[in-house]
Amino acid sequence: MCIGELFDRMIFTQAHEQTRILVQTAAAVCEDKKGEDTRILELDPIDSGLSDFFLITSATNDRQAIAIADEIEHRLKKEFGVFPNSVEGRRKGDWILLDYVDFVVHIFLAERRAFYDIERLRKSARPLTPTEFDQELKAALAAKTRAARGKAAAKPKSALSEAKAKKSATKPAAKKSTVKKATPRKAVVKKLASKKA
Repeated sequence: MCIGELFDRMIFTQAHEQTRILVQTAAAVCEDKKGEDTRILELDPIDSGLSDFFLITSATNDRQAIAIADEIEHRLKKEFGVFPNSVEGRRKGDWILLDYVDFVVHIFLAERRAFYDIERLRKSARPLTPTEFDQELKAALAAKTRAARGKAAAKPKSALSEAKAKKSATKPAAKKSTVKKATPRKAVVKKLASKKA
């Protein structure tokens, strides 16, 4: 695997986690606004050209559907600065679609949801409740945190050894001695003997 592929995969993973956080926030809004039978469909990678997730919820009347759509838009804009790419069906209110590219929110009236039955159309998708989705996201973020902490704990040791290596490399070389080396004892005795003679 080359560095470019690794970098692309890291960016994809980060974007996927961010998308999961946005979906989780939208699902929380559905629960807060009394949306019924809220489901998250994690689409198969084959379908991911379309989107990564579908968030589907039901409302009892058109006013409630519009209120859920408005609150999702407001919360995602306020907390994350994210706007929907397109919004469909807001006037009628029987099926409101908020397209955030990486995920799509479908807010149905109960009878419309039964008629279109998106869950059946997307059989390859993995259905999750908001609680299951939340648990998966927390587990993924906890694993990422543990991995980051493990790298951080290992890094100071290597940084310390690198600092020692740099310090020893930057130490000035020992100065050359200007003092003459001591001559061996036999040589000294011979010199003295030759002078006396």
